[in-house]
Amino acid sequence: MSQEKETNQDMTEETTTENTEKTTKDSEVTAETAGEAEEEEAVAEDKEAVGEEKKSLFGKKKSSKLEEKIAELEDARMRQLAEFENFRKRSEKEKSQMFEVGAKSVVEKILPVIDNFERGLASMPEEEKGKPFADGIELVYKQMLGALDEIGVKPIEAVGQEFDPNFHNAVMTVESEDMESGTVAEELQKGYMYQDSVVRHSMVKVVS
Repeated sequence: MSQEKETNQDMTEETTTENTEKTTKDSEVTAETAGEAEEEEAVAEDKEAVGEEKKSLFGKKKSSKLEEKIAELEDARMRQLAEFENFRKRSEKEKSQMFEVGAKSVVEKILPVIDNFERGLASMPEEEKGKPFADGIELVYKQMLGALDEIGVKPIEAVGQEFDPNFHNAVMTVESEDMESGTVAEELQKGYMYQDSVVRHSMVKVVS
C-alpha cells in the first residue's frame, strides 16, 4: 500500500509538472502572439504614416501645379487684354487717320469752288453789287465758309506775316520800302488748314 501511495504521488507530481510546463508554454505562445500583434500594429502604423506623408506630398505637388496653372491662365488673360487694348487704340487711330484723309480730300475739292466764288465777287461790277443775284452769291459763299469753319477748316494768315515754308508757298519776290525782308507782301491764292494739318499752302509774294 505504501508503494501504491508513492506511485499516486509520483503521478500527481508528473501531472502537476506537465500542467506547469503547458501553462508556461501557453504563456510563451501568448506572449509571442502579443509581440507579433504589437509588431504588426507598429508596422501598420508605420505604413499608415508613410501613406499620410505620401498623400501630403502628393497634395502639395497637386496644389503647386494647380497654382502654376492658375498663374499661367491669369498671365494669358492679361496678355489678351493688353493685346485687345492695343488693337482698340490702333483701330481708333487708323479710323481717325482715315477720316482725316477723307475729310482733307473733300476739302481739297471744295476749295476751288471757294476760289471761284471769291473771284466772281471780286470781279463783279459795282452796279451789280447790292442786287438780289449778287446778294445770293455772297450768301452762298458765306454759308460755305461757315460750314468749313465748323468742321475745322481755317484760312492761313499770310499778308504781313513772316514767310514760313510750312504754311506759305513763295512764287516770286518783290521789293518794298514799307515791309521788312522775308515778309509776305501779297497773297495770290489763299491757303487753308484742316485742324492741325495744311490742306493747301498760301501762294504768296515775299519781300526780298
